[in-house]
Amino acid sequence: MSDFLSNAYPWIKAFHIMAVIAWMAGLFYLPRLFVYHVEQVGQDGETHQLFQTMELKLLRVIMNPAMMATWILGVSLISVPGIVDWSAIWPWTKTAGVVGMTWFHHWLGLRRKEFIAGSNVLTGRQYRMMNEVPTVLMVVIVLSVVVRF
Repeated sequence: MSDFLSNAYPWIKAFHIMAVIAWMAGLFYLPRLFVYHVEQVGQDGETHQLFQTMELKLLRVIMNPAMMATWILGVSLISVPGIVDWSAIWPWTKTAGVVGMTWFHHWLGLRRKEFIAGSNVLTGRQYRMMNEVPTVLMVVIVLSVVVRF
């Protein structure tokens, strides 16, 4: 199995990067949709239904598969012998960043359910602030992998 992973490493890494880009795009865009939903649309009407459809499709069709692919491909990458030195700090900071992104992904899913139930209480400003979370996590992850501190 490790021979297969070693030979497939460049392909796995390429698809991992593509999955991360798709996932990050969704993590940046869904909170922005929530901002507009709260500030411009409200909790009823035709536009409310349109926003609910956009939010659902973004989460289920793009973000969920991209997150799963990111995890599967990432675990495949760290399974290649000699790639990760677990005695260093960087794999642990990267792992913490990815776990944080996964938490944020699920937090967004819960907020979407609140919009469906008509029970959203967060403001556009709060969603704007939460929109910075994936940026901070991205910085931690990229610096961990590239600088390997």
